[in-house]
Amino acid sequence: MNTNESLINHLKKFIVDERKELFEKKIKERTQHLTIVLENIYQGRNISASIRSADCFGIQDVHIIENNNFFNQDTSVSIGSEKWISLFRHNKKKENTKETINKLKKDGYKIVVTTPRAKKKTLFDVDISQKIALLFGSEGDGCSETALNLADEQIKIPLYGFSESFNISVSVALCLQHLTYKLRNSNLNWKLSTNEKEKIMIKWLKRSVKSSEKIEREFIKNLKTK
Repeated sequence: MNTNESLINHLKKFIVDERKELFEKKIKERTQHLTIVLENIYQGRNISASIRSADCFGIQDVHIIENNNFFNQDTSVSIGSEKWISLFRHNKKKENTKETINKLKKDGYKIVVTTPRAKKKTLFDVDISQKIALLFGSEGDGCSETALNLADEQIKIPLYGFSESFNISVSVALCLQHLTYKLRNSNLNWKLSTNEKEKIMIKWLKRSVKSSEKIEREFIKNLKTK
C-alpha cells in the first residue's frame, strides 16, 4: 500500500460512512479528459455558476485566467461546489492567456475556443477523442485575440433566435452537458487514473476533516518512524 492510499484510509476514519460512500461513488465519475478555461470573466457569479456546472457534470479541473478581472467567489451561486473541483487561477504572468494555453497544450489538451465568430464548426462537431480544454471569453468582448490565434479549433453554439449569444455560464452548462454525454457514451478511457483518484480523494477528505493538516502531519511522521 502506497503512502497516498494509506493516508486516504486513515482520513476516512474521521468521516461518517455516508460521506465515505458518497466520495467513493463520485470519484468514479470524475474526469480530466475535458476541462474548462474561463478567460477574464468580470462577473464573479458567472464563474461561480460555471464551477457549479463543472462539478455537476463531473469535470474536475477549472482554469481561471485573470488578466484585468479578478475572481471573487459568489458562494450563494456555487453553493460549495468549489470544494470538490480543482481550481487553477492564472494571474501571475504578463501574458496569462498565452501561458495557460501553452501549458494545457503541453499537457495534451486540444484548445477549443467558443465564439460566435466561428464560421465552420459548432458544438456538435467537436471530436472528443483527444483531451479538450474548452475556453470561454469574457462577457461582451468574448475571447481575446491571443486565445483565438492560439486555439486549435473555434466553435459556436447554434442559435435560432435573435440574440447573438448565451450568457457565459449558460454556454458552459450547454457545452458540458453535450460533451459529457458524448464522453460517457463512448469507449474512450475518460476516467481518472488510480494516482489521479488518490490525489483528488485526499483533497476531498482534507476539506471534510477538521484539523486535517495536523492529522496528516502526525500520520506522515508516524509512517517515517516505523
